[in-house]
Amino acid sequence: MSKTIQEINEKIKKGSAVVVTAEEIIDIVRKKGAKKAASEVDVVTTGTFGPMCSSGAYFNLGHTKPRIKIGGGTCTLNDVPCYTGFAAVDVILGATAMPDYDQRNSIYPGSFKYGGAHVIEELVAGKAVKLSATAYGTDCYPRKSVETMVYLADMNEAVLFDPRNCYQNYNVAVNCSDKVIYTYMGRLLPRIGNANYCSAGQLSPLLNDPLYKTIGIGTRIFLGGGQGYVSWQGTQHNPNVKRSDNGVPRMGSGTLAVMGDLKQMSPEWLRGASMTGYGVTLTVGIGVPIPILNEEIVQYTAVRDEEIFAQVIDYSKNYPEVIPGSVAEVNYAQLKSGSITLEGRQVPTGGLSSYVCAQKIAATLKKWIVDKKFYLSEPAALLPSVDSGISVKLMADRPVKK
Repeated sequence: MSKTIQEINEKIKKGSAVVVTAEEIIDIVRKKGAKKAASEVDVVTTGTFGPMCSSGAYFNLGHTKPRIKIGGGTCTLNDVPCYTGFAAVDVILGATAMPDYDQRNSIYPGSFKYGGAHVIEELVAGKAVKLSATAYGTDCYPRKSVETMVYLADMNEAVLFDPRNCYQNYNVAVNCSDKVIYTYMGRLLPRIGNANYCSAGQLSPLLNDPLYKTIGIGTRIFLGGGQGYVSWQGTQHNPNVKRSDNGVPRMGSGTLAVMGDLKQMSPEWLRGASMTGYGVTLTVGIGVPIPILNEEIVQYTAVRDEEIFAQVIDYSKNYPEVIPGSVAEVNYAQLKSGSITLEGRQVPTGGLSSYVCAQKIAATLKKWIVDKKFYLSEPAALLPSVDSGISVKLMADRPVKK
């Protein structure tokens, strides 16, 4: 039996659609089998809530009186620099951008307390932020500076845009050196004193659609507490990696570029985070509905943590030096148990993403669909998959002509 997204939307409209979370579908498939589950279930909801540095927002700030051409000038929001290489009052704020004084004022050497991610969170929370801008002045844009307090509601457009999010699987980070190191995967203790991971595992969106059979450009999603869309494959989208027989990659693979109206979002699902010794990042809540079009897709959504494997990577040597190889391979059931066995001893694990929040996102998206507040969208194009020939390249390090 097969279904279409249009048919599923008709069932949502009539209130007859059967919607379950990616946790719930596991038992349904186990008890009833994939064939019966595919005929009974219409949508499986997924969720993830974790840090992603490749995040940001773009704003149209509105024109001043007289007008100012911030494009080509400078602009900061709460002293955090924005990119201004566009038109008069269009700017981009990156999640990882930081004010110049941040590190100097830090109470911990090499730590970072505030940046673009925190500004985004404050704006979404309805707080005022300080806008400071300078310009060189033209005949049609004569004003040369402005300093004022702005709110999200003041802006014409405010769009969250993440060039990369929703990583399909990821590394488990350890430290094989003799000293503590600080990374985007958190604080790593020497001599493999801990192991940090960052994925919702069986609830994670792309692990429930491992070969991108349903997710593509234009897919409507839960984003930051509002509704958003997949806009492209994410940067570093890398479908051609080692996979298990169930199609699930055994290392970092696919990614999504996502965007949505920041004014719809909530600070509950967009939070600035400071990573000691590394920098600032934005923790983003994302939920993707998987339409159950056939038996194959429902089988993918029944994936369990013990069937999802990740590579344990040394972040003191292999990762920074781009040296292939892993310390070990573990599954997410082991990671979520609180410890894994490495080199014959128990090593405590820690998750940078919140599984509890991922559960809440999947449940919220389920409720939206049941309440007819959220309908599925047909992707304009599916993401590049394993037959695409796409792979991640390193930057060429060539001599510069003088």
